[in-house]
Amino acid sequence: MAIIIRHSVSADLPALGRIEAACFPAAEAASAETLRERFDVFPEYFFTAEDGERPVGFINGMSTDRAAIRDEMFSTPSAHDPDGTRLAVLGLNVLPEYRRQGIARRLMEALLGQARADGKSGAVLTCKEHLIPYYEAFGYRRLGVSASVHGGAVWYDMALVFPAPGAH
Repeated sequence: MAIIIRHSVSADLPALGRIEAACFPAAEAASAETLRERFDVFPEYFFTAEDGERPVGFINGMSTDRAAIRDEMFSTPSAHDPDGTRLAVLGLNVLPEYRRQGIARRLMEALLGQARADGKSGAVLTCKEHLIPYYEAFGYRRLGVSASVHGGAVWYDMALVFPAPGAH
């Protein structure tokens, strides 16, 4: 069956919580309650990858004016600024058995497409060192070690600037 990428719906949230728990260590994973709170505030920045009717991955983010992720963004959905100029990618999750099939790339492309459609100037995220080359392939640039200490991990700030409309 083909994987479909679509906007998430409220009914997806229990499955998304299970996917988050399978993809991140407990100290880093957003709780089901946090995912619900995020979805309630910025549902337009949630996309689900579905195999048949089974969610197998998702991505979520918020709008911000910040140049980098701050820890409170992970736990405080009210940090979302609808008028923010950037997208902050909060999490990209694909179940282990579905990895290496291009699903994460398609989820990222869907989220970035929404951000561009909403007039954002770019996106920011944090990642672990081994994932830097993965995000660089999307055009993100490494900014250095992040001030984020989310989950007790070492994170790296990454930023992507969207080309101006009509730019080549």
